[in-house]
Amino acid sequence: MKIVIIRHLPTYWNMEDLLQGTQDIEVLPPNHYHNCEIKKNRKKLKNEFNFDLVLCSELKRTKQTANLYGYKNLIIDPLLNELNFGYFEGKEKSELSKVVNWVENPRDVVLGESLIDFEKRIKSFIDKYITLDTLLIFGHGAWIRGLISINKWGNINKMNQFHINNNEIIVIEGKENE
Repeated sequence: MKIVIIRHLPTYWNMEDLLQGTQDIEVLPPNHYHNCEIKKNRKKLKNEFNFDLVLCSELKRTKQTANLYGYKNLIIDPLLNELNFGYFEGKEKSELSKVVNWVENPRDVVLGESLIDFEKRIKSFIDKYITLDTLLIFGHGAWIRGLISINKWGNINKMNQFHINNNEIIVIEGKENE
C-alpha cells in the first residue's frame, strides 16, 4: 500500500500559529507561491501515481485544497478528521507544548479526544483501505504526523517531533517498522 498525502493549504489560523483541530476553517485564497506549488505538485501526482481512491476529511480545508488540485469527486472519510484539540482549539500552538508529555509521550495526553483513541482512528483508517494499492489523501498536520509515526515506530509517540508544512506532499510506502 502506498499513501500519498497532501496537507491542506494554509488557513488564517495557520498563519497565526493557532491550533485548528475540528474547527471547520476555510483555506486562504492561494497566492502566487501556492499556485506554483499546486501546479508543480499536480504534475508530480499525474506523472508518478495512479490512485485507487482520492480521500479527504469532513473539514472544508481539506475539501477546498482537493478542489484547488482539481479533485471534485472525493471520498469523505471521518477517520481522516484532524485531532480534536478540545480546550486548545483556537489557542497558540505554544500553549499545547506546555502540556506534559505532548512532545515526548503524546499517547498519555487527553485533549478533546484521547490520543490513544486518535491512534486507534488512524490505525482503523489503515485497516479499512489496506487492500488498495495507492491512495491520495488531503489531510491535516497532526493526523499526517500520527500516520508517519505509526508507520515508522508503531505508535504515535514521535508524532510531535517533526513538522509537516501546508501543501507538502508526503509519500508513505508500506510499514517501515516491520
